[in-house]
Amino acid sequence: MTYTILLAEDNEDDVFFFKTAAKKAGWAHNLHTVSNGREAIQSLKSYLAGDLPRLALVLLDMKMPFVGGLEVLEWAQTQPELQMIPLVMLTSSEQESDIEAAYRLGAASFLVKPSQSEKLLDLLRVIDAYWLNQNRLPAMRRELTAKPPSFS
Repeated sequence: MTYTILLAEDNEDDVFFFKTAAKKAGWAHNLHTVSNGREAIQSLKSYLAGDLPRLALVLLDMKMPFVGGLEVLEWAQTQPELQMIPLVMLTSSEQESDIEAAYRLGAASFLVKPSQSEKLLDLLRVIDAYWLNQNRLPAMRRELTAKPPSFS
């Protein structure tokens, strides 16, 4: 199944390496990229309005212009409809205070960006296997509500 993944990343090189690794990993998912937290919030609002289909995962950089990843997490906590979408920090920070803050604000996971392309490829395979295939999250909110289960 093909999903939409929102990647909020301000570093153009990191976006390029992410897209290249995603292609090598065989991702068929729609990658929607934004370059700051403000745009990430706008994209999440678009999802809530039904304009961004099949959003299954949000990958957030910690430090971005205008609005950072932690502020996006904080805003997302005020949106009950987003509670079923995993928001994952994908950042270069390894500071304990950043990790604790991210989890306190509702991050589903905290991943450190690898500096080598081969390790990024491995990480994307893990993300795909866990978040998009193995972990059975009710991420397809619209599909679930459009077709209520029949218990008869």
